[in-house]
Amino acid sequence: MDYRQAGVDIDAGNEVVRRIRHLARGTFTPGVLSDIGSFGGLFRLNAVPLRDPVLVASADGVGTKLRLAFLTGIHTTIGRDLVNHCVNDILVQGAEPLFF
Repeated sequence: MDYRQAGVDIDAGNEVVRRIRHLARGTFTPGVLSDIGSFGGLFRLNAVPLRDPVLVASADGVGTKLRLAFLTGIHTTIGRDLVNHCVNDILVQGAEPLFF
């Protein structure tokens, strides 16, 4: 099975990245080294004027909200929910999100 057979349209995904690239770049802080579309984010920590920095990381999932999305047929908020889960987990630690 390949991506297309699994329902993945790589060309459509690349087109979405092309369309939102300028929006994503508008959120970059000085330490961001990688562009949208990479498999991971690169950040130069010494680009941020912090003394004795500590990094806080978060990885989360949408949990039961995905089930609700399938039950209601509304999937447009899942991405926002995932970002909010991760960012909020960082904020409650008293940390500032540097990149996502």
